[in-house]
Amino acid sequence: MPDSGKVALITGGSRGIGYGIAEAFVARGDRVCITGRGEEALKEAVERLGADRVIAVAGKAADEAHQAVAVERTMEAFGRVDFLVNNAGTNPVFGPIAELDLNVARKVYETNVISALGFAQQTWKAWQKENGGAIVNIASIAGVSASPFIGAYGMSKAAMVNLTLQLAHEFAPAVRVNAIAPAVIKTRFAEALYEGREAEAAAAYPLGRLGAPEDIGGAAAFLTSEQSGWITGQTLVVDGGMFLNAGVH
Repeated sequence: MPDSGKVALITGGSRGIGYGIAEAFVARGDRVCITGRGEEALKEAVERLGADRVIAVAGKAADEAHQAVAVERTMEAFGRVDFLVNNAGTNPVFGPIAELDLNVARKVYETNVISALGFAQQTWKAWQKENGGAIVNIASIAGVSASPFIGAYGMSKAAMVNLTLQLAHEFAPAVRVNAIAPAVIKTRFAEALYEGREAEAAAAYPLGRLGAPEDIGGAAAFLTSEQSGWITGQTLVVDGGMFLNAGVH
């Protein structure tokens, strides 16, 4: 296996999109730290990815102490942290925004947005300010369009898109910061959006299928590679062509 000499920290990396990104990074030779809430799930992910290349730190993304420890452990294990992928997210409520519990909205913002800012601050101070690197924020098409019944999630992902712009402006030229806005990806997180009706859901996409974690892994690998060296502040929509159907009835 190649050794790129680069190191990535991926939040929410034990399964789904985060795991798909970790797989892509390990395959190209990066060393990786993944985070998540469940110790057992993280342990299994490390074993599958390769314990010689990957470490894990358990904790809640919005917890500032956890953010600090995750970056500290990455630096101790690998001596650097070139790439940050802010993937940790939550979407605990499904229903009209007029009835949204404001405390739930606060929790969504804490986990989906404030945690991403916290991790960016930590990696900036620990390594990237002096040595450069790249950040990828996982947004969503829910953040660039109306998202019925998942309004709090959509609002938080729109904030992630703007956070990407703010960080890209402030961290240039040392660090490039971009976002990925996926449509529905086949993960446990998104199951409610396609379970029992996958063929019907997939028919809405011009490319004829739902997304897979490796689709986002490939995009994240590109946005943290030298091939994207002149790209910053952008949100890459990865949606199987869904937006091509906008306005088509």
